[in-house]
This record gives sequence, C-alpha cells and structure tokens, in this order.
Amino acid sequence: MDLETKLENIIRQESEKLILRYHAYHNNLYHEHKRNEKRFGEKLEKKIEKPIYWSENQLFNPFYTRKKAKSIAKSVIKNINNKTYSPNKPHIKKIPKESGGFRKVTIYQIHDAAVSKLFYNSLLYKNKHRFSSFSYAYRNDRNVHFAIQDIWVDISENSRTFIAEFDFSDFFGSISHDYLKKQYDKNGFIISDEEKFIIDKFLDVDKNDKGIPQGTSISLFLANMVCWNLDKNLEKEGLKFARYADDTVIWSLDYEKICNSFTIITDFSTGAGVKINAKKSKGISLLTSKELPAELSNKTYNIDFLGYSISVDNVSIKDSSKKRIQKQISYLLYKNLIKPLKTKKLKSIIIPNRIKDESLLIAIMQIRRYLYGGLSDIYLLNYIQGKTKRINFKGIMSFYPLVNNEAQLKELDGWLLSTFYRVLKLRAKLLHSHGHHVSTFFPFNSKDKYELLEQCKKKKVFKKNLLRIPSFILIFKALQKGILEHGIENTMNPESNKYNYESRKR
Repeated sequence: MDLETKLENIIRQESEKLILRYHAYHNNLYHEHKRNEKRFGEKLEKKIEKPIYWSENQLFNPFYTRKKAKSIAKSVIKNINNKTYSPNKPHIKKIPKESGGFRKVTIYQIHDAAVSKLFYNSLLYKNKHRFSSFSYAYRNDRNVHFAIQDIWVDISENSRTFIAEFDFSDFFGSISHDYLKKQYDKNGFIISDEEKFIIDKFLDVDKNDKGIPQGTSISLFLANMVCWNLDKNLEKEGLKFARYADDTVIWSLDYEKICNSFTIITDFSTGAGVKINAKKSKGISLLTSKELPAELSNKTYNIDFLGYSISVDNVSIKDSSKKRIQKQISYLLYKNLIKPLKTKKLKSIIIPNRIKDESLLIAIMQIRRYLYGGLSDIYLLNYIQGKTKRINFKGIMSFYPLVNNEAQLKELDGWLLSTFYRVLKLRAKLLHSHGHHVSTFFPFNSKDKYELLEQCKKKKVFKKNLLRIPSFILIFKALQKGILEHGIENTMNPESNKYNYESRKR
C-alpha cells in the first residue's frame, strides 16, 4: 500500500472516530435533556454545541475531512515529497484542573493528526524493540496495567524495598530540541530522512528550541526516544523501575544503588533540559509493611503510581481516584433523587408509590452503568459462576482490573450502601415536606441499610432484578475471573492507555 493510500485511510479513521464521538455526545445530550424535562416537570432549552475550532478551519471538521479524504491525502503527500509540508497551527483548548489553573490540550487539524499517526506507526514498528522493557507508555506491546503488575509482583516478594520517586516539571514542554535531535543517529534507532523531516516540522510548530508538541502521535515516540539513555542507565545500575512517559518509580533492595538513581535522574535532567520538580518529588524512601520497624525516617507504606496505590500487601485504587469515583456516584444520586425535590413547588415529578420509584431505578441504572459499563448484576454473577463464557468490561472499574485489596472494595460497598440509605431517608423527608408520605413502603421503610440491601435484591421491575444495589466486590470478582481466563489485555478497558489516571497531569 502506497503512502498516499495509507494516509487517506488514516484520515478516514480519524474522521470516523471524531464523528462517532460527536454522535455519542449528541445522543447523550438528547436523552439527558428528556430525563431532565421529566425530572423537573418543565420545558428546558436544549443547546447543541459544536467544537469551536470547527469554525476556525474546515480541516478541523471530521465531516468535511471524511468527505475529502482522498484529495487531502494527495495534496499532503505531494507537499511531503516536495519538502514543503508543515503542520498548521493547532487549536489550544484550556481545561480547568481540580488543583487550580488550566491544563492545555493541543488539537491539530485532522490531516496533520493523520500525518503524525502515519509516521508514528512507522517509527514504532521499526524501533519498539529498542525501548526498555520497563518503559510502558505509548506502545502496542505494553500498557499501564503491565507496569502495575510488574511493580506489584516485584515488591510483594520482599517485606522491605528502597523506593525512589521523582517528578519532572513540564516534561513535554521542556525537552531540549538539541538533545532530542542528537538521539536520531544514536542507540540503534532507525529513522529515515523523511521521518526526520516530519519530526522537525512538528517540533518547529511553536517556533521554540524546546518542547515536543502534545496532542499528536509522533510526540509519543519522541518521549520514549528522549528517555532511552535514562532507561538504559537505570538498567546498567541494576535498578528495577517502571516508567510511563515521565511518571517513574524506581526500586531496589540495595540502598547504594537506589542512591545512585538520583545521580542518573539528575544527569538526564541536565542533558534533556527537564527540571526535577522538588516539591512533588518524594525522593528516596523505605517501602515496608506497617507491622515492621523501619530505620529510615522517610518511610512509606505504599507507592502511588498512576491511578493505583501499591503496597507490600496489595494493590488498591489510589485515594484521589477513589474519591473521584465516590464523587461521581454521589452526584448521580443527588441529581436523580434529591435535586428535583429541592424546590418550593413540585412540577410534574413522578411521585414514588408502593409499586415503583422511577427515579430510584434511573439512579441505580446510571451507577451500575458507571461501575460496570452497562452490565447487570445478574450477568456478572452468571459470568462468575461460569454460566456466561465471555464478557466485555467497559465501566470505570475496568480501568482498575489489577486491584486486589478486597478490604478497600468492601469498604466502598459499605460506603455505597450507607450513602443509598441516607439519600433515601432524605428523599422521604423532602417528599413528606411536599405532602407525600412514603415512609411506610419500599424502599423508604427499611429499618437499616442491610434491610434495604435485601429488599433491593428481591424487588422485581419488569420481572428483572433491576434494583439491586451495585457492588465493587462483584465487579472485582468478575474482573479477576476475566484476567485469569483471558489475560489483562482482554479484560482491561480498551481505552486504558488513553484514560487520564492522573488528572493533575498536563
């Protein structure tokens, strides 16, 4: 297949991906709008928005680029052959961060994104064997969960391990172009003159002598290439490590070796022009179990890596990630069960009766979809018991398939059940204030949260157990079975490598 045809195909693929995403947004907006009108009993304005950058240039618009893919590909390849190609200025989107400030997202025109992906695929195909096996990001033979598994297997074998954790400031935006370009002809990388031309053109977009552009595939290859010497020097020192882009954790049983990692990191920082973030870097510590004494004052009981927390004893959901999950569940309960009742006068709201509470059903189904990805409790139980042979995991928990801390998951189940119980008590109180007395029938008549759990298990809706309260332990058991029978890659969410495990990052 010639280069022009390959580019045309990628332009179509990128366009179709964005079109499907837009249709999904449109459909979700439509259904949410209908639910809100029903929930609040009034006509609401529905505003359908298109990305603002679509109006900046039609080459941002996937409907246009899909239609013109052939002619666009022909023109771009001609410019590449003539050495006149240069990516157009990308759109910079600012997204508020939880910690304050903004995270910049760079959006390239679709044909430029396709060019980047075309050459990224070529570069990775020729060079992925050169990368360290401890480098897990931006590859088709490694992923985030492989990194977590490798860390966990290694540190769980020892009750005490020395850990080094370093954080870089603005990794992608600080990399020296001079340092990067010196890697072209080093370390066995195979990069053609045409590929060097394309890389240089993307590096020149910001008219700066440092930084690699984010939002484009080719930068993913460059990030790993820049870190090649860092990885190799850590390996030569006999250190174990896991690196996912600039997120790096290093460990060793030898204190002298772990101290040498600081020198290796510092040398890389100086050469590549990437500063170490002293405020966020934890430095060297002793990872141990809580039961054992530690002679170092700087001791720790867990490593936070991406969205996971890894200790000697187990793998957990990182605390900040756990809080985000709880926040989303709390929001779904509030939106469906509490917010519509916090008005002076109810408008066309369906009042719960002895037969059903439609809002409760919607809330449970939305939480179930969030945790399980559309799977039902019964379907998961059948899979665990071997009655269903295959399953596709897509909910939030499929981004954390390697979690094995059952105590944490049981705690989350307890929190979820308690939250349901408190919300329903508040819902009954609010309904009572509007003149609707519901406290004598399901689900408001539960004496405690455990009775509520059993009532929800038994209650039938459309002859199905749709009111069962979702369970973290249940999805955990299904994920464990999936990994055991089909492996990590066939169990994890297919979007794992794109998921933002660290909301504070970039």
